[in-house]
Amino acid sequence: AQLVESGGGSVQTGGSLKLSCEGSGYTFDSCVMAWYRRAPGKERELVASITDDFKGFKKDYVDSVKGRFTISRDDPKNTLYLQMDSLNTEDTGVYYCAACAAYTGGVITDYHYWGQGTQVTVSS
Repeated sequence: AQLVESGGGSVQTGGSLKLSCEGSGYTFDSCVMAWYRRAPGKERELVASITDDFKGFKKDYVDSVKGRFTISRDDPKNTLYLQMDSLNTEDTGVYYCAACAAYTGGVITDYHYWGQGTQVTVSS
């Protein structure tokens, strides 16, 4: 199975980007999927996640992106999206998509599949 991100790039503060993550070799429609990012000099952080249809496509966001970012999925296309609006310099980093959560004690601790990442750079 493979996840391939696209849509990253360079924008100015206040701009928008839409990231895509296309899956192949596996059908991800029964999986939780997520976007992570790693900013320069910082730990990787969870940006947003979305459950599968059975769990109601529930979405969660880190507080810093609430109201600005929207996660969505198109299961027939096996694709995950992240619409990013009102970008600021703190959003700069490498964005990774992840699929199929691994649980420990009922808590997501990892994902089975990861993309290679796409760079997002926001300049003032």
